Amino acid sequence: MDLPEPPPERVNGRGAQSANVPTRFGLATRELDGDWRDHVATLDGPPVKLRTSVTEERPKSILSFNRSPDIPFDRSINAYRGCEHGCVYCFARPTHAYHDLSPGLDFETRLFAKPDAPDLLRATLAKPNYVPRPIAMGTNTDPYQPIERDYRITRQVLEICLEARHPVTITTKSDRVLDDLDLLSEMATHRLVAVALSVTSLDPRLSTLLEPRAGAPAKRLAALGRLVEAGVPSHVSIAPVIPAITDEFMESIVAQAAALGVRSAGWIALRLPHEVAPLFREWLEVHFPDRAGKVMNIVRSIRNGKDNDPGFFSRMRPQGVWADLFRARFKLACKRAGLGPDRFELDCSQFRAPEVGGQMRLL
Repeated sequence: MDLPEPPPERVNGRGAQSANVPTRFGLATRELDGDWRDHVATLDGPPVKLRTSVTEERPKSILSFNRSPDIPFDRSINAYRGCEHGCVYCFARPTHAYHDLSPGLDFETRLFAKPDAPDLLRATLAKPNYVPRPIAMGTNTDPYQPIERDYRITRQVLEICLEARHPVTITTKSDRVLDDLDLLSEMATHRLVAVALSVTSLDPRLSTLLEPRAGAPAKRLAALGRLVEAGVPSHVSIAPVIPAITDEFMESIVAQAAALGVRSAGWIALRLPHEVAPLFREWLEVHFPDRAGKVMNIVRSIRNGKDNDPGFFSRMRPQGVWADLFRARFKLACKRAGLGPDRFELDCSQFRAPEVGGQMRLL
């Protein structure tokens, strides 16, 4: 007689619940011996708490360009690889798989910092044929995750963009963005910056399960208010909307953001590319086993019957009854609150190539 599978073990303080390395790139798999696991506590004592490690890497370039037809930017900077915020739903998790690391726990505990990013950006912007368009920050990993407190790479990048009068958009889940409020407010006077804070729920307990090391929802909303007061164009992003988990907060998030003076809002339905789908399923079984089936059924209903729809345009525009319901609810909430879509117009005409080689600009 086959015994039922034991429930997954809970990993406290992290979003992912396992560290499996995928086979998508033909890499070796990791497997824990079952007999050893039965006696691990007796042999080795309590499990050692997972620690975050940071490796410095030296890329040859820092500005990434894309030709995707369904995202509003064509270039981006990611000062870090991996993200300690640990959002279980993060669509960037599969990037760790290419480096023989787990998109699960490795993604949020084995991080990479790029301290040469400011110098690389300066050299790129100084090229004679460079044509400016807004640089997106926070598209893959959060520029204000906890290690930014020590490395300050994001701040250095912003300093160069201010010097060069180069426009930037920022997306973050951290109130740590206020550490750079002096730069952001000055950039705002030149129409060089717009900031989006992503708020997924208003329940701090749920937030600690979904995004364990990101800023608390109340702190993110407070940061939006501070940005508005400082004259920084600000946007609230309800991303992702998770059916039967976070969708109940859509209207309240819109209303609270509007009360703070935020003038635009947007939402993105949950996406589960590659290894994110099994990680999210595992998270559901650990934290919400009573509704795991319902959540995934709705996800598949808006993604053409699959866990994920990677197609251009359709990946950003879910279909079906549930998607239409979320869309209608969001539209009505924005109408009631007086919020509109993102219409930030940043100015590229002021761009001036930054000086290189230690020279200072005289005028």
